[in-house]
Amino acid sequence: MSPELLIVHGISLPPGQFGGPWIDRLFTGQLPADGHPYFKEIEGLRVSAHALIRRDGEIVQYVPFGERAWHAGKSEYRGRGVCNDFSIGVELEGAEGIPYTDAQYNQLAVLTLALFDAYATLTPEHIAGHCDVAPGRKDDPWVSFDWPRYRRLLAARGAP
Repeated sequence: MSPELLIVHGISLPPGQFGGPWIDRLFTGQLPADGHPYFKEIEGLRVSAHALIRRDGEIVQYVPFGERAWHAGKSEYRGRGVCNDFSIGVELEGAEGIPYTDAQYNQLAVLTLALFDAYATLTPEHIAGHCDVAPGRKDDPWVSFDWPRYRRLLAARGAP
């Protein structure tokens, strides 16, 4: 796959809680339905992201960037459907109404620039939120994600 789109997501498991093993378990198909009442609601869900950026800035990779991950679901970008086929999905550990951390913005910028270097098909013009490719179905990375800040970081670090 030559990725043409970077999709920024937000996730917390259980919703609104940070840390713990639950996101890792979700993305590796090992989330126990009895681990939390919310997990019963998503039992059997098969999803993955290319990477997760935890609150402290740690980056965890789940799927190689050149391979398909299952992060966008039913989605469309500029008239093209099935975004999983041509995108990289990066999850930020976060929740609606809670600001993301400085470490997350910094690491997202570093990762984004590395992806630009690795894939000429990725450009700053082709970055979207999950909410942008699945409007009405998904709201993340929510209004708590500061898009101007992220774009300033990319520009300051020499994004093409």
